[in-house]
Amino acid sequence: MITIPFVYTAAVYTVIYLLVRAFVCIRTKCIDRKRELAHSLMYFNLLFIIYLTFSPLILDFDRIFDFRINPVPFVYLTDYDNSTSMIMNVFGNILMFVPTGIILPVLYKRLNSFAKVAGTGFLISLAIEIMQLPFASRTSDVDDLIMNTLGAVTGYVIYIIACYAFGWKKRSATEVCDIYDIAK
Repeated sequence: MITIPFVYTAAVYTVIYLLVRAFVCIRTKCIDRKRELAHSLMYFNLLFIIYLTFSPLILDFDRIFDFRINPVPFVYLTDYDNSTSMIMNVFGNILMFVPTGIILPVLYKRLNSFAKVAGTGFLISLAIEIMQLPFASRTSDVDDLIMNTLGAVTGYVIYIIACYAFGWKKRSATEVCDIYDIAK
């Protein structure tokens, strides 16, 4: 059994992120600092999600691909030693995706509806659950998909409420940064 520290996982993710951002900047031949700021927020958001879902990363070669999957919703939701653990799991899964629901519509103009943000939040969560499959210390759970998607939707609702409360139209990353004089 091998335990991989989070710093290695973070390093791989960071290298991939930097290569993608460098490729985009070279391809577009310009750097929009405001957009890069929004991308950085999304990067840290996803890094935090990876930390919560994969740390510690344990490889047990005797049990690798010992798929532990819960496909039935809400069966094991209350299967915890105490109610505090259950509440932490439920609200933790929801809260860790709230920033995703806020950042997505700011970063990508096409993600401008409830259904699109919910679908994207679901796909990000599904990718995480699929990546957890080969690791013996992790269980892929449909409850996580539901709660993570609910978190992304909650973030989108917060974004919409903020737009109406401050009289904004739905805005891109550059427009949001202009409002607050960020990254000039």
